[in-house]
Amino acid sequence: MRILYLSQYFPPEVGATQTRAYEMARYLAAHGHRVTMLTEVPNHPSGIIPSHYRGTLVQFQPQDGIDVVRLWVMASPRKDFAHRIGFYLSYSAMATAVAPFLRGKYDVIYATSPPLFVGLAALAISYLRRIPLVFEVRDIWPESAVILGELHNRRAIAMSERLERACYARARQIVVVTEGIRRRLLQRGLPDSKLTLINNGANVGQFRPEPAAAATLRHELGLDGKFVLLYAGVHGLAQGMETLVQVGDLLRGDDDIRLVFIGAGPKQEETATLIQQQGLTNVMMLGEKPREQMPAYLSMADAALVPLKRVELFEGALPSKMFEALACATPVVLSVGGEAAETLGRIGGGISVPPEDAGAIARAARWLKTHPDQARAMGKRGRTAVVAEYSREAQAGQLETLLRQVVGQ
Repeated sequence: MRILYLSQYFPPEVGATQTRAYEMARYLAAHGHRVTMLTEVPNHPSGIIPSHYRGTLVQFQPQDGIDVVRLWVMASPRKDFAHRIGFYLSYSAMATAVAPFLRGKYDVIYATSPPLFVGLAALAISYLRRIPLVFEVRDIWPESAVILGELHNRRAIAMSERLERACYARARQIVVVTEGIRRRLLQRGLPDSKLTLINNGANVGQFRPEPAAAATLRHELGLDGKFVLLYAGVHGLAQGMETLVQVGDLLRGDDDIRLVFIGAGPKQEETATLIQQQGLTNVMMLGEKPREQMPAYLSMADAALVPLKRVELFEGALPSKMFEALACATPVVLSVGGEAAETLGRIGGGISVPPEDAGAIARAARWLKTHPDQARAMGKRGRTAVVAEYSREAQAGQLETLLRQVVGQ
């Protein structure tokens, strides 16, 4: 198949969206399919484009068998409404403009959202070039943006909702990443036959226990003999970073426990300021780290923290960072309700606590610290379950089968 893949975010940017897009595309390319990835020049989440990506509108960079086409976008460190819309629309406009000049005819378009404006480009290309569209929904947008306070403008909300409905209507198939998203779209009247569930997961070949590298990291960071509770991910609105700072405050008297934050995002500076204002010497912020180093950092941790805000929409979330931690045999402290809590409970890979409950997170950390044998057993069960049920390779195989059905192969 010739597949035109639209994902605004892509490595070397770090994040769940980038990882899923890369691993799906790499699998498809390795199995003989021609994959063209339309993505932005790297800048997310900082909003700063590295110097060697500046100065051109379009860059062609083959990567692991994928034809990566990088597009200029209106990136900015400012994350207000006007700059966000300019950022999203510039990618959509560039993708729509460049697609007609790509060589050959594509059999299918695969577009992943959010950002929802990826769907605007996918719609235009699908109509103009008469290519069937498969639309991936990793989060229901604009609903989630409105709930989190990212989107207030009524006209923008109405336009986004129309765009969302148009994407669903045009798509031959809609891929959802959680059962909760599938149920929500069914409630909106979409037919079950149009929805395909391909869960989040982990690359179990890359994400695996690395005890030697973990020991080196612990020593370099001065964490020998400490219980390490690690948060690795976007420092954003959905994660409730202020709650994680409260955890640090509650644990300041536990001299043998350290919180380590890895990542970047719109709440990074605010989080650092809160830590400084409260004088928390038990919390370390390490910034963003390359993805290839993350298995070592996860292996270093005694437990991985996976939080989301207390929002009804997140009852259907299934964060990929949970599977990556478990794949490294690291038990999880999950501060998310609904589907994620049910999954972790079935796996037996950690402790679930209510969202935004700093006290419950602190108690879970103390329990894991004082029950190391049980914690290690949780990690082992988690690794076994992810290999068996949530392998990214198996999920990419599901996608390949679906795309073949759509194009009639």
